[in-house]
Amino acid sequence: MRKSKEEIADIYRSMQDHICRELTEADGQGRFKEDAWERPEGGGGRTRIFENGKIIEKGGVAFSAVHGPTPEKILQKLGLEKAEFFATGVSIVLHPFSPRVPIIHMNIRYFEMENGVHWFGGGIDLTPHYIVPEDARYFHSEVKKVCDAFDPMYYPKFKAWADDYFFLKHRNETRGIGGIFYDRMSAKSDKEFQSLLDFSLSIGRLFPEVYGYFMKKNHSIPFGDQEKAWQNLRRGRYVEFNLVWDAGTKFGLDTNGRTESILMSMPPHADWQYMYQPKAGSPEEYTQKKLQKGIDWLNLEI
Repeated sequence: MRKSKEEIADIYRSMQDHICRELTEADGQGRFKEDAWERPEGGGGRTRIFENGKIIEKGGVAFSAVHGPTPEKILQKLGLEKAEFFATGVSIVLHPFSPRVPIIHMNIRYFEMENGVHWFGGGIDLTPHYIVPEDARYFHSEVKKVCDAFDPMYYPKFKAWADDYFFLKHRNETRGIGGIFYDRMSAKSDKEFQSLLDFSLSIGRLFPEVYGYFMKKNHSIPFGDQEKAWQNLRRGRYVEFNLVWDAGTKFGLDTNGRTESILMSMPPHADWQYMYQPKAGSPEEYTQKKLQKGIDWLNLEI
């Protein structure tokens, strides 16, 4: 028998707890501050912001479970018939102090309407300030392992989807090295429903493992003013994507979501420099040239 929407919300709430514990231990200094909130139209959530960390400068791990009349804008956009909706999930963005540690994002979510329409969505993607082949290979190989445990077609399909989704069309560049992204995955049987739920939970468990690896491996690598300046430029691109193209941001605002929680993904500092061009042969230029769709990160060579 498939899980109810309330049971799924409870499972995702527990996933938030698990991830917060793991990140707190990996950082070794910072702590989460919880902000519980209610949505006037129905539901609410727990937004947890990470502050004063040793490695993480700013981070957010948010859980929500909201419900109510589906806004007309959402009905038209998704081609849905009018009905009450329920949406729950966990969304995470972490911005580290060090430009040697990547930005990371993860989201797992479930959407259901009273007329029976339902689907799962989510993904995990990495935005390094500096692209390092061995780090890219590690990240994508770990993501592929999770995908392969459920369906060998998941990784190639969802990687391509991530390349297309996490793309700044106005810049003609990807946000980072991608990962996987999937949406509107519905089930035709209870078994398939459970598999989709288990897949989303596997992504959730993977998150602190891979980011803990990067925190431990990269946070002590030296950097200077040049690297910090580049980090802030890359953070600026992150802001551009989230405010211009991100569907989750738009969904949250269109459903009268909580603005502070929706915008927790913004970095603490960002910069924009007119007509910036990285120096030829520099690590910055290498990274810039790799911000493309379709790269085989599993076999990336320098």
